[in-house]
Amino acid sequence: MGAQPGTALWFIIAVSQCVSASGCGPQYELAIDELCLAKFRLDMQELDQRHWCSWEDTVEIYGELTNCTFLVALKVGCFWPNRLVDDFFIRVHRHYFHDCSLSGRLLRDPPNGILGPFIAVPILVTLLMTALVVWRSKRSEGIV
Repeated sequence: MGAQPGTALWFIIAVSQCVSASGCGPQYELAIDELCLAKFRLDMQELDQRHWCSWEDTVEIYGELTNCTFLVALKVGCFWPNRLVDDFFIRVHRHYFHDCSLSGRLLRDPPNGILGPFIAVPILVTLLMTALVVWRSKRSEGIV
């Protein structure tokens, strides 16, 4: 799905030299945007947008994003998770996953073996009830 696992760590180490160890603040936010989000964007662009809501297709990419934010936090001396990470992931979800169902699965019709009975049974019950009403109304005509 992209670069080797060690590549992301190398970038984190290289950029962390530029990031102040003063803790969580604008530097941390900038670092996760430039390191973690940049790689996540590239990985998501490689993935067809129709698969963005498929947890099976995005779990590895999302896991790398989470690990990246954690590693950057360790390097700059932030605790993790924190408010900045929460805000970061809310932005990511609003952009990439806003149309997804809560379960994270793609919405699709159930298999025909399940869907068929849900369609056929009400139709058959309706037809049987109509036939019963017609049969009963003809039978009661002779009884007065």
